[in-house]
Amino acid sequence: MYEPGPPRTTSVGESVELAPRAPDPEGTYRWRVRDAPAESALSAGDGPDRTASGPPSPAVASGADGAMDGVGADASADATAASAVLRASETSREDDPVVHLVPDVPGTYVLALDAPDGGHRQRVLAFPDERREAEIRVPAADLAVDEDVDRVSLLWAHGENRLARHRPERDGDEWVASVRVPPGRHGYGFVPNDDRSAASHGVCEVPGPGRPRVSLDATVVEADETDAADRLRLTAAAEPAPAIDGVERGGDPDAIDVTFLVDDRDADPETVAAIESLADGRTLSVPLEDLRGDGVADAVRVHAVPRGERYGAAETVRIEPGPDAGGADAEAVAVDDPHATPEWAASPTIYEVFVRSFAGDTLPTTFREIERRVEYLDYLGVDALWLTPVLASPTDHGYHVTDYYDTASDLGSRESFESLVDACHEAGIRVVFDLVINHTSRDHPAFQLHSAGVDAYADHYRRTDGAADVTGIDWAELGDGDMPDYYFEWGRIPNLNYDSPAVRAWLLDVIDEWAAVVDGFRADVAWGVPHGFWKEVADRVPEDVLLLDETLPHDPFYGEGEFHRHYDTSLYETLRAIGAGDEPADAVETALARGEWLGFGDGRSQMRYVENHDEDRYLAEYGRDALRAAAAVTFTLPGAPMIYAGQERGNETYRGPVRWHDGDNDLTGFHRELAALREAEPLLRDGAVEFGGRAADVRVIEGDAERVTAYERTATERAEAGDPEEDALLVVVNFAAEPATVAVPDSVDADLFGDGSLRGATEGADDGETRVAVDAVAVLR
Repeated sequence: MYEPGPPRTTSVGESVELAPRAPDPEGTYRWRVRDAPAESALSAGDGPDRTASGPPSPAVASGADGAMDGVGADASADATAASAVLRASETSREDDPVVHLVPDVPGTYVLALDAPDGGHRQRVLAFPDERREAEIRVPAADLAVDEDVDRVSLLWAHGENRLARHRPERDGDEWVASVRVPPGRHGYGFVPNDDRSAASHGVCEVPGPGRPRVSLDATVVEADETDAADRLRLTAAAEPAPAIDGVERGGDPDAIDVTFLVDDRDADPETVAAIESLADGRTLSVPLEDLRGDGVADAVRVHAVPRGERYGAAETVRIEPGPDAGGADAEAVAVDDPHATPEWAASPTIYEVFVRSFAGDTLPTTFREIERRVEYLDYLGVDALWLTPVLASPTDHGYHVTDYYDTASDLGSRESFESLVDACHEAGIRVVFDLVINHTSRDHPAFQLHSAGVDAYADHYRRTDGAADVTGIDWAELGDGDMPDYYFEWGRIPNLNYDSPAVRAWLLDVIDEWAAVVDGFRADVAWGVPHGFWKEVADRVPEDVLLLDETLPHDPFYGEGEFHRHYDTSLYETLRAIGAGDEPADAVETALARGEWLGFGDGRSQMRYVENHDEDRYLAEYGRDALRAAAAVTFTLPGAPMIYAGQERGNETYRGPVRWHDGDNDLTGFHRELAALREAEPLLRDGAVEFGGRAADVRVIEGDAERVTAYERTATERAEAGDPEEDALLVVVNFAAEPATVAVPDSVDADLFGDGSLRGATEGADDGETRVAVDAVAVLR
């Protein structure tokens, strides 16, 4: 089946990529518009125009592709021309295997895909344009370099992290960029002369609300006097974004609605329309017999999209009625999450190993040497081992892959790798594989054959205009538009072309190959691979395979039927700011609220970390005391804490050999205790986080109050702050070099971190208070 996947959502001016699944590179594919909003430049029967291929350049203010109400402001502008609304593949093919829809008005777009196995339907729901005009100004003095600055690049995620794509202009003593971006805080760099090492970094703040969030609950309602049909009722709990500050405000709770979309793969168009018509606000109530009709598959997926001033990531349930559609027995209807996190990965302690330095500073690291240290991982309390790339590569870091089917010769054979995996499994440790499929090395034979003009590889890599080049490579022999495409200045790792069915089929095969060996994938540069492809991967891999994204910055849409775990860049950046003294310790609360503001609904989906193989060591930057506190935060919040190998041994070089013979054993023991306590206390893994109530009443008696924060872990989010809950845990974290003495409201019996005793005198405490000494962390019951 070449069906194109679930219904998609986007907003006016934002591109969404549409593609057949499991494509046959030899097959022929045609996309046509079946229906479009009345105000759109698209009409039924339109196909993609190959004069406008690929997605548009993002975040540029000059495009008139919609006012805030979503209606095009200038019908003659490029963004309202049919050729710009439905864009063709960036391939040399004569058919349309992949298209890019850039909605020009809000509404529902229905496209038809003619594939080798027949016709398929793809719906795209477009919401009003969320972007707002903003201006970024940077003083020219901040871009001073040894040479004259004659050009500047705006480098940020909204420009796909590409240099030379958006050029700010000189305005007197400033460089100025006019942009259109959604509300929020957007980090950027102004890069003089395209030299990233000299960039001036800042934040562009655009006022507006955050994204709403949604969760679904399903119940079976039996027939009664008022309704003769047994029904399945889906109820959506929709929440607005929390208010964080004057720039990032919350939404109106009463203004949040929900759109229910039945998956077009599971029912014919008439049945889809009939079921969706039964929605009433945040409730969809469907007669069970309607889920077993002739036009319905064995299981039906329903997607719920929250929408207010902005729209949020969809939540999905799969409904599988029993053989008796009229039976009201709840057990006759199975409702589940088709993208549920694997049970083993509900809250794992992850340990990242940079594979070529783990064995220390004498022995070369091989799979065998890592295997010999599995006992240490077990001792530390690790649940999952994430290995940086293990495939053939000419680099030490391994992110320039030259063979997707063979392991690096210096690390060992595939058999040796599988032996390591088996040893980890025997110790109860899962293995996460670093999946690098946004790009390959330019030394990969596929790129060399592509560059040499071999027809079979003509579309394997993306090409772009030489004017965007910042590598200094002489492309004189290449024609206009034939320069390899890449991010940043990564001229040695050209981007693969996901508009090519051959590339998609190749990389799906790679994923199938390794999914049979490992327990999960960490997706490198996940933001550089289309959402549609990740949705296909999520549906394709076995249910017990974990998917972890590297998405920078934090983006909830990679959790929309795609990844189970996400890099928590919000908390990471905050912990760095606290370590540097730029933020108080209480900024941890803001970091969690920011994740919710962005649209993440479940804190357990985050991977919490203080460093990784791409970042400077926290210890080297901010000291041992701050590191202990930051690590304690990652272990006492919901989600998956991650230790980067060497973090617990006192390493100060970010990719250097682990300090085995001269490491910090006390620091190792500290991380081990954190992992053990998290394993022993379910509330630390699954509970809610409360910053009010008892946590807000914690007082610092001695020490630096700005370096202390507190929060409670509770079984549920309490309706009223301060409402007591039996067995709630009160966590107090101290980032300062000196211990702090805090007054804790109500009595506490034990500090669970350590030997269980309470350190510090209680004499002199006010009524109902207990005084507790906190070194780095106290977990109080």
